Amino acid sequence: MIVGGILAGLLGSVLGLGGGVLIIPMLTLVFGVPMREAIGASLVCVIATSSGAASLYVKKRLTDIRLGMTLELATTLGAVVGGVIAGIMRPQILSILFSSLLAYTAWTMLRRKPDGSRGDETRTASNFDNRDGSYNITHLPLGMGASFFAGNISGLLGVGGGIIKVPVMYLLMRVPLKTAVATSNFMIGVTASAGAFVYFSRGEIHPLVAGSTMLGVFFGATLGSRLLPKIKAEYLKKAFVFVLLYLSLEMLFKGLGLHLLF
Repeated sequence: MIVGGILAGLLGSVLGLGGGVLIIPMLTLVFGVPMREAIGASLVCVIATSSGAASLYVKKRLTDIRLGMTLELATTLGAVVGGVIAGIMRPQILSILFSSLLAYTAWTMLRRKPDGSRGDETRTASNFDNRDGSYNITHLPLGMGASFFAGNISGLLGVGGGIIKVPVMYLLMRVPLKTAVATSNFMIGVTASAGAFVYFSRGEIHPLVAGSTMLGVFFGATLGSRLLPKIKAEYLKKAFVFVLLYLSLEMLFKGLGLHLLF
């Protein structure tokens, strides 16, 4: 699990993905961990990996703390609701929903421009352009609604939700992209904590599983951030899209009670 976590953290860091899209398939398909325990472990990993980046962004004054705390009200509520729904929902349905998330992630990776302008939740802020001067936030009620949905997805499927929050802040609320990425990182840890608490209260966070995977993801993400300037991630991304699509099919077939032939 530590080795798998290192791999997930490394690839997630290099490709700008949250580790949950790799951690959950690894735990369920390779180690046979129940779906809800895998989601709980993924949320613990999100807390650990986002905290370092979030503190760095705050220190550099890239984070809009006021906006983040405002949106976090809706996101945290969404994460709690998502965690509660996951406890009621059958594991097979969770597998099918996660399969859809993997397919969507692969699609966004294919659409993302080589310069990374689509935005994500794990790259450092220096990779993004920012508008000079002050900015006015627009469509706050819609942003709150989208944040609730992002939190719901986080609590339900064990991912950070930045893939939803960053585009919403940047495209809908007119927040500069660098600030949107930093603010999303600031929110992700709190969101994951709310969801993880729900899973912990049901006894669905296994210390050995969550701890081992978290250690691996932390070291993998650290290594990936150092290797990123030396790797042509565009080539790696194309191969990784196929891996995501394969995992999506595996999770779908698992939810349907079927098996792939390869």
